[in-house]
Amino acid sequence: MKNNITHIVTIFACIVIASLVALAASDAELYLYGVPVIFLCAGASFVVHWAIAIPALITKNEKYFDLTGMIATLLIVIIVVFALYSSKQPASILSITVAVFVTIWTLRLGTFLYIRILKIGEDVRFKEIKNSYPKFLMTWTLSALWVFLTTVNAITVIVANPEKPLDLFFIIGAAVWVFGFGFEAISDKQKKNFSSLQENKDKFISQGLWAVSRHPNYFGEVVLWLGIAIISLPLLSDWQFLTLVSPVFVYLLITKISGLPFLEDKADKKWGSDKEYQKYKSSTPILVPYFGKKQ
Repeated sequence: MKNNITHIVTIFACIVIASLVALAASDAELYLYGVPVIFLCAGASFVVHWAIAIPALITKNEKYFDLTGMIATLLIVIIVVFALYSSKQPASILSITVAVFVTIWTLRLGTFLYIRILKIGEDVRFKEIKNSYPKFLMTWTLSALWVFLTTVNAITVIVANPEKPLDLFFIIGAAVWVFGFGFEAISDKQKKNFSSLQENKDKFISQGLWAVSRHPNYFGEVVLWLGIAIISLPLLSDWQFLTLVSPVFVYLLITKISGLPFLEDKADKKWGSDKEYQKYKSSTPILVPYFGKKQ
């Protein structure tokens, strides 16, 4: 009972956090149906997640979890672009570019994760979670918050819709985004190809980008959102700087909550006694790549 109350409180906390960040990021000039567009984006993320969570709770099925995040992100981009169109403001190259960046990212990652879960059949992260309705709903709600906090900086940039020429912040930020996206996509592809070979069954990957980082895909994820943050710097004002929480949130989520801790523990249990894995782990950084010569 105590755990259930904690999960319910967490759900309400997610709503409050999203509301406060949306309030800080809101642009007083861009509304859609009388509501600040960033509030609509936050609401859309929660509504989409809860709508898909209901049948998932009933059937105890987590297969659409990652796909839901993709749908919510795409809907957010559509809402912002539609709001600009409705306001009859000509979309700037910067706003269009950031919208395309977010769309490409979510389509690639969302389809990649969905195809992977269909192939595997079960997401082990939810093995115990889905047996508790409050905890399972909390997880979907946290995902809704994740989508909003991850994209809020990009949303703010699109909404700003600056008419001024592209500046050095845009050039550097876009280059950083492309680098991060490429790093993530290539490392995911390398691991997929490695795991598809029968001779690599139950083996760990230590080649390609995985030779310079134990989690190069996560490194790329952090970097690409940092790129968006760099683009946004000259466009933010006052409380909008709070939207820089996006890359920080992604980093903390990956390194402290659902990413590295889970995967590192899983790897230790599977290969902890393997001398080759011990050597790989001791000589390869956990996240930030090291391109120097290994000892």
